[in-house]
Amino acid sequence: MASIASNQQQLEKWAGLALIAAAGAALIAANSPLAASYELLLHLELGPSMPRLGVMSLHEWVADGLMAIFFLLVGLEVKREWYDGRLATPSDRRLPIVAAGAGMAVPAVIYLAIVAGNPDLSAGWAIPAATDIAFAIGVLAILGRHAPASIKLLLVTIAIVDDIGAVLVIALFYTADLNVYALGAALALVAGMAALGQFGVRRLWPFLLCFAFLWLLMLASGVHATIAGVLAALTIPLGRGEAHSPLKHLEHAIHPWVMFGVVPIFGFVSAGVHLTGGIDSVLQPLPLAILLGLFAGKQLGVFGAIWLSIRTRLASRPEGASWSQLYGASILCGIGFTMSLFIGALAFPGDTARIDEAKIGTLAGSLLSALAGYLVLRLSDGTVSSADDEAECDELFGADHPDH
Repeated sequence: MASIASNQQQLEKWAGLALIAAAGAALIAANSPLAASYELLLHLELGPSMPRLGVMSLHEWVADGLMAIFFLLVGLEVKREWYDGRLATPSDRRLPIVAAGAGMAVPAVIYLAIVAGNPDLSAGWAIPAATDIAFAIGVLAILGRHAPASIKLLLVTIAIVDDIGAVLVIALFYTADLNVYALGAALALVAGMAALGQFGVRRLWPFLLCFAFLWLLMLASGVHATIAGVLAALTIPLGRGEAHSPLKHLEHAIHPWVMFGVVPIFGFVSAGVHLTGGIDSVLQPLPLAILLGLFAGKQLGVFGAIWLSIRTRLASRPEGASWSQLYGASILCGIGFTMSLFIGALAFPGDTARIDEAKIGTLAGSLLSALAGYLVLRLSDGTVSSADDEAECDELFGADHPDH
């Protein structure tokens, strides 16, 4: 089992590195003689005319299409963890829910305080509220035995709760004018998908076919189309205690495609920003608010909530984790790359200058959080035993997972 955990760590490490490489390639392309070609690629129109958007550009296909598959994976992970994993009991949920909630609220407050003199920027309040699980787990994987299994599990669980919050924020605050007919049809389809599970349908293809139609309806409704992924995931049968349930099978099947395909592609089409003005570009109100929200707000919110919860006995400290390691993990929560870039584009639709400023703040805050979190954990005391590796494997896969 230790070798399985080691293989999983390597996959996480390479997925994180793939995302970093894709973002780096985008930055190089946007700041080199390839800049014009990069922009043409992003705006290349492909495919048939779609509801509400018409013929979609490559960037729109990635942001509205491929990212729906990313959100499908998020929904599958959330459902499995809530009913059959690390969030299955109230005591399991308490610490990550409190930490994630504070980790979303404090960055938003810091952001709004910095842009208070410019109400046009207030729409970006949710940009620093998100945590990028692929990037953060990639950093932990690079740390290896300097990051105990309990820290990894806590960070993953906080990120899962964080994803739930981000989905709700997108659905409630970044939705265009609603088409109530399309939305009604989408909700009826979701009800039909849920009925399939109740009637014992175990094959995945009916759910996946319905997911495709649900995506089209959500696209037409004005609610961001990626929410279709989460709604579809919640209807797929989990089969608690089953090693080969439809949900677990689908999650296992699409996970590598999402982490090594969808997420790096999104990073490549979203991270490209023309860097001009040096340090002054980071000190403008919008990028500075995002940077400080991610770097300062996340660690204050997450670590403060963890400390308070443990001190008041609302929750217990994760086994084998020192306070310095908990602080390092809290800093890593400030890596907001994928979701922050995604929300940034939603917050300032059509405003290229503001979106680029949001990208600069996101990249700077995420990089600073990654480096600082890495250093704190690298210099913290404690190593992980092989028993911890096996325990982590059981937590991540389940003791009855076929890989065992």
